[in-house]
Amino acid sequence: MKQYDPKNIKNIALLGHGSCGKTTLAEAMLYVSGATDRLGKVADGNTVMDFDPEEKKRKVSVYSSVASLEWKETKLNLIDAPGLFDFATGVSEAMRAARTALIVLSAKSGLNVGSEKAYKAATKYGLKKIFFITKADSEHANCRDVINHLKEVYGNAICPVIIPHAVDHKVECYVNLVSGKTWRYENGKAIECERPDMGGKFEQMYNLLCESVATTSEELMEKFFSGEPFTEDELFEGLKNGVATGEIAPVYCGAGQTCEGIDILLNALVKILPSAAEIGGEIAEKDGKEVEIPCDPNGPLAAVVFKTVADPFVGKLSYFKVISGKMQTNASVVNSRTGQTERIGKVMQVFGGKQTDVDAVVAGDIGAVAKLSAVNTGDTLCAPNNVVKLKGVDFTAPSISMAVSPAKKGDEDKIAQAMVRIMEEDPSITFVQNRETHEQILSGLGEQHIDVVVSKLKSKFGVDVVLTPPKVAYRETIRKKVKVQGRHKKQSGGHGQFGDVWIEFEPCDSDTLVFEEKVFGGAVPKNFFPAVEKGLLDCVKKGVLAGYPVVGLKATLVDGSYHPVDSSEMSFKMAAAIAFKNGLPQASPVLLEPVGTLKAVVPDDDMGDIIGDINKRRGRVLGMNPGEDRYQEILAEVPMAEMSDFATTLRSVTQGRGSFTFTFERYEEAPPAVANKVIEEAKAAGNVES
Repeated sequence: MKQYDPKNIKNIALLGHGSCGKTTLAEAMLYVSGATDRLGKVADGNTVMDFDPEEKKRKVSVYSSVASLEWKETKLNLIDAPGLFDFATGVSEAMRAARTALIVLSAKSGLNVGSEKAYKAATKYGLKKIFFITKADSEHANCRDVINHLKEVYGNAICPVIIPHAVDHKVECYVNLVSGKTWRYENGKAIECERPDMGGKFEQMYNLLCESVATTSEELMEKFFSGEPFTEDELFEGLKNGVATGEIAPVYCGAGQTCEGIDILLNALVKILPSAAEIGGEIAEKDGKEVEIPCDPNGPLAAVVFKTVADPFVGKLSYFKVISGKMQTNASVVNSRTGQTERIGKVMQVFGGKQTDVDAVVAGDIGAVAKLSAVNTGDTLCAPNNVVKLKGVDFTAPSISMAVSPAKKGDEDKIAQAMVRIMEEDPSITFVQNRETHEQILSGLGEQHIDVVVSKLKSKFGVDVVLTPPKVAYRETIRKKVKVQGRHKKQSGGHGQFGDVWIEFEPCDSDTLVFEEKVFGGAVPKNFFPAVEKGLLDCVKKGVLAGYPVVGLKATLVDGSYHPVDSSEMSFKMAAAIAFKNGLPQASPVLLEPVGTLKAVVPDDDMGDIIGDINKRRGRVLGMNPGEDRYQEILAEVPMAEMSDFATTLRSVTQGRGSFTFTFERYEEAPPAVANKVIEEAKAAGNVES
């Protein structure tokens, strides 16, 4: 493929709900444009975009993928994003690389949650928006109903352009509302024909088009209200201007499986969408100040890495979008995050899972480079004489966690090394070692997301793992003050061991042990005070109830005795441990559980169900705040032990519309029923004495 100027480059993200037909549409666009010589199918596992083994196995998009096509002297970079919510990482990557969102809907299922979220996100990040209703040739398809529903939700932003006319669920032709021309398809070829009698449906859709176009200028608005008809040129210019400003989202219809309407869609993308040059550059940070980076192929290099592929055999592949200048083979660039100079090897153009070497990738275009080991997703690669930082990639935070253990002993290090590589590819994954529970915790966006990670560990890195719910990091404390003796005496010939202490244990407000001494008359020599404290510090690591760390404990050494020969640091350390073991059971010990702050954003209609679920989890609702678009934010405090499956419940109740954050707040005394269960489990596991 030849090198294109920014004025002839357009970057388009395919977004929408899972299984709505995005990958099939991308395949059809590549085939109709001549970029491929066969029409792949998702079910057959032979599409350009779904090339990863996980995608072929699951018959669904798991990662974002890139492929380019040429249409009427214009280069269209397609970024196909997953539709399943568990793989939202790919959506974030696609939206960072693209400036237009092609939101795909099914003519059978219409506007659903994934499409709603895509529209909302595209609006938030300033992407131009176009709808394509696919599967128009399917049984029970009804494109006009889908358009009317879009109009109800998004108002005059919805602008129908291409509509099908069907008889007995069979599409006879497609009508262009702007030009009035009509096409039918025979063996994949478009043939112009006369418009049939549509029973007023053409006029209905045409009026919706005119209403939307009228909003793009005062002149058109006046003409609309005066009842004057728009010319074809006025409709086209209004359409183009409305897309550029974000006021209008045109709607096209067709069928990806049979390639119907794909040529019309490609024409629209070329004619209506603003190019990379027209959209312009971006705002970057330089020396702590904001600067504008124009989309100029002759300017200094500034490119953002929006995706990383880490393969144990091929190596690391960094996908980038050039904002300014050119990314050239054998060039030296600076990573503005690290300050390091990176040597660019081969610069490549990407086509699904294949790469082709090119001399350079210019401003507005997308490419890839291999073996930049210190470069991560979101990094800016720039000219050494003009170091700037572009906006990175906004990823969704993990919402579900599982403990990971090796199926084969000794594979812990292999798991950790493999997870480093996997996290390079997917920054929405976290993998940490919990020092308290000694578990390796894997966190992701959902159960399928976690399942893909486990599958990759096995297929790419040869490691089998076992998943279990993470342990809860409980704490223990006391509720009353006690004074106890700890006496350690042992005689075994020669020097013996002798240590004797009296310690007061009492509650206090501290996350660590508070140690004091109030010994009078040298009952315990000062040189043994550190040994007493050390003995207690060792003990608080494991409480007397369930073996969890003890907090909120003050220990005061008040008295004791010693032997001039047999006393030693070890003797007093042992005496302190005996005092701890004897004293804490008398001090009304209690189990503390971690409690977190939950902020859940849910639709108004689902608020009651979510509040009810929070109450079942022993949560306390603290308040509610109205959000945008008939959403509510619920603020609550919930025990962390009850939150393991909240993400799944929230997604089910809200059909994927809800979101939440959950952060640790403090420890609270666990209810007796909860505490007793935890204590019994600890005894059964041998963590404490029965």
